[in-house]
Amino acid sequence: MAQAPIGARRRAYRPKQAPRGKARGLALPFERTRAHTLFESRAWTAVRLASDVLWLSIAVAVAAFTVEPSGDDAADWPLLLLYPPTVIALLAVRGLYRRDAHVPLVDGALRIFGLTSAAGMSLLALMALVEPAPHPVGLIARAWLLSAALLVVSRAALARARTTARVQRRSGKPTIIVGTGRVGSQIARRLRQKPELGLVPIGFLDTETQPDFRGGPLLGTPAQLTDVVTETRAEHVILSYLAGPGASDSLLVPLLHECENLGVEVSVVPRLVDTSSNRVLLDHLGGLPLFAVQRVDPKGFQFAIKHALDRLSAAAAIALLAPLLAGLAVAVKLSSPGPVLFRQFRVGRDGQEFAMFKFRSMRVEDVSQRPDPLPPLAGAAPGGVEGEDRRTRLGGFMRRTSLDELPQLFNVLRGDMSLVGPRPERPEYVALFGQHIHRYTDRHRVKSGITGWAQVHGLRGQTHLADRVDWDNYYIENWSLWLDLKILLMTLGAVSRNAE
Repeated sequence: MAQAPIGARRRAYRPKQAPRGKARGLALPFERTRAHTLFESRAWTAVRLASDVLWLSIAVAVAAFTVEPSGDDAADWPLLLLYPPTVIALLAVRGLYRRDAHVPLVDGALRIFGLTSAAGMSLLALMALVEPAPHPVGLIARAWLLSAALLVVSRAALARARTTARVQRRSGKPTIIVGTGRVGSQIARRLRQKPELGLVPIGFLDTETQPDFRGGPLLGTPAQLTDVVTETRAEHVILSYLAGPGASDSLLVPLLHECENLGVEVSVVPRLVDTSSNRVLLDHLGGLPLFAVQRVDPKGFQFAIKHALDRLSAAAAIALLAPLLAGLAVAVKLSSPGPVLFRQFRVGRDGQEFAMFKFRSMRVEDVSQRPDPLPPLAGAAPGGVEGEDRRTRLGGFMRRTSLDELPQLFNVLRGDMSLVGPRPERPEYVALFGQHIHRYTDRHRVKSGITGWAQVHGLRGQTHLADRVDWDNYYIENWSLWLDLKILLMTLGAVSRNAE
């Protein structure tokens, strides 16, 4: 392939169309920038390993420096030299040095805290075996706490650097999607929406596509996988469903082996794509794998515990935030004529309507000027500013910081809502979306929430509705108290981003 000028290489993400029937190549192969080499190759493992070794050594050195020569732990500090390799080994066993590991900050911090704790306990056990006499735990505790804090901060900084490079399109793995059906198009759209995942869709392979397919360029057929991967320098392949009338899922199995021979990473979309539960048990019937899916029961005792904790937490939050709530109420009253609270009917669990509370953020509307029909949304969820912008200056601030949502704590206290759950919608939109959006009504299996899994992943305001629905149903099918806690922690970061 002829080389293009250096200045043209910035356009390496845009595939070039070719006539149907031929392998459709790219204008240029994917460019390997320095950021790509650092964050997407084996160098990424080396960087994290070197960083962990450095900070673990500093933690051990600081802990040893605090030892008094005549103290009880003076004879034990040399055993601290075993602490860094123990932590490194545990991190490696748990897969935290894999190149493709994408661990959210909250999950990563919890894993590091657990693994450094396990290393500390192992070291204490070793001390007890070497010398049965009592050993002071202060030395190990200092090394453990300091190392855990340093590892969390350093890994967060490295992850942030990689995310920034991916969002700026300086890094990422060129990805080919096999299959141009609904799922394949959905995968491409979401990868473009979430560049921090590091998979950059560059095109599709399929036996044929639908005339109205808009997911991306067709690079060829599955039989041309090797040629397309070689030409585009693709590093990841996602196997979805083939769209042609003669296509069969059995064609995907040879492609899986072909990817392994090419040395590219491969992901497979399961047949039960709408069943997103991670509570799956693997069994075997002879050589046939069987997956048993354990479903979450929204009417079971676990959700009863969740709702009880919701009310207790809401009551505590109201008491703690009482001065803030009172101050905002006075400010809203003084900012413009009208009520302090905005009440709007929404649809919650089992399709039941309830009045949801917010601090009023807009000037009172002249009802006689309100248009009757709903505005067309073209696939986007309603939200943000609809129609005339009537926000007050205070209202704009409250909406940006989500302070206008705080009165919903009273909805939680009354039992209308939960702290975490799918965001509720207006009845007129629910009736419309239930007819046109796949699995929309499934989100009404649980109570609506002040915050949710979709919202902490950036799906707020007028964002893609089908994506919101999928995130909401994922939350329901994988619910746990830990997931609720993680969403609440992630909400603290999400509120700093614009909600409109």
